[in-house]
Amino acid sequence: MLADVIDHLTCPVCRERLALAGGTVRCERGHSFDVARQGYVSMLTGSAVPGTADTPAMVAARADFLAAGHYAPLAGRLARLCADASVVADAGAGTGYYLAHALPGRAVGIALDVSRHAIKRAARAHPRIGALVADVWRPLPVRDASVDVLLNVFAPRNPSEFARVLRPEGTLVVVTPAAGHLRPLVERLGLLSVDEDKERRLEAAFGDRFTKAGREDVEITLDLSHPAVEAVVGMGPSAWHTDPGTLAEGVRALPDPVRVTASFQITTWTRKLS
Repeated sequence: MLADVIDHLTCPVCRERLALAGGTVRCERGHSFDVARQGYVSMLTGSAVPGTADTPAMVAARADFLAAGHYAPLAGRLARLCADASVVADAGAGTGYYLAHALPGRAVGIALDVSRHAIKRAARAHPRIGALVADVWRPLPVRDASVDVLLNVFAPRNPSEFARVLRPEGTLVVVTPAAGHLRPLVERLGLLSVDEDKERRLEAAFGDRFTKAGREDVEITLDLSHPAVEAVVGMGPSAWHTDPGTLAEGVRALPDPVRVTASFQITTWTRKLS
């Protein structure tokens, strides 16, 4: 777990190297962080927890939905992109599902997520994952040029930090929902729709530091039961904007099962070297 990745981490306070001593992660300047009994460590600084952290209900919904294998084809594609990596990090790792499936051979993984509830699960997702509570919007507690592949799956993006932690020959893999994602649930249940300008904004965000190396469109046809529909809605951003009672009523009006299309865009990026 943490022992496998400690050499790739850095203190979020002073940026010095870290060492693992019993139940504590400590830097040379004395900043220390307790290892939770579940095996993860919080690298958040300050007392405020970002309001965007996934709730226990959202994490449970995600764990149930992903464990059922609905997005296994996406996980398989990510695994192929990580096939030659020694160090894989996931910024916004959630429960660690994609990172656990992506780790090849003896590679180690660094799971980063702002939700303690999610990271508790990520710490148990794979024996070679080190799980950290960290805010992607802030400097990542990862050493410069230490990551071969950085995953960013339906998560916030921090281009400057992503460029910093990637090795010069490393690859950034970004997964975003495509325009047709979760048809017909978006219309029938009033869910958040995908911004049609998302691809342009993505390229604008990364263009200064990265060069786009590839793009793949992934589409999965799913026949979802009503509980699975509730889970896929409850695990994503629509969970913040959907009234549970209204959602339940809408789900009952759907066929059981209901055919749904999951649409994703995978883009790969390489660092621009100065």
